[in-house]
Amino acid sequence: MKDVVWALVMSSTQARIIKGIAKGATDEMPELALHAEHKDLREIMADKPGRSFASVGSARSAMEYASDPVKDAKRAFVDEAVILLHQHFVKHDFTHLAIFAGPEMLGLLRDGLPPDLQHAIIVDMPKNLLHETPHDLRRIVTDHVFTKG
Repeated sequence: MKDVVWALVMSSTQARIIKGIAKGATDEMPELALHAEHKDLREIMADKPGRSFASVGSARSAMEYASDPVKDAKRAFVDEAVILLHQHFVKHDFTHLAIFAGPEMLGLLRDGLPPDLQHAIIVDMPKNLLHETPHDLRRIVTDHVFTKG
């Protein structure tokens, strides 16, 4: 199979998967786009964990969240992106993957990638590039892919 490179450019709220990265190409490339379901912290926290009774007596106290709900939302978005990428990888739509994401999201991605997809990574850069124009984004990604970092 011919080597085919895709790139994942991701923030905590959106992801762009650039398909078929080619050396020297900065023209429009096909993309897949994902957007996290937007919930602000107030909405997340509105679903309170409730109250519990003390083990002795009838006093009640507020229960704390078992985890960080904002981080859980980010992790769920990472999982969505990983599932989509893995589905395409096992269908042999691409052979190599470049990842560009801010440090926190990159860490979550590294933790969530299955081993076969981890082995396909040729670049993983802790930088959020989603603020770049489409042309500049393609140029930056292509440059990093073909200089390997």
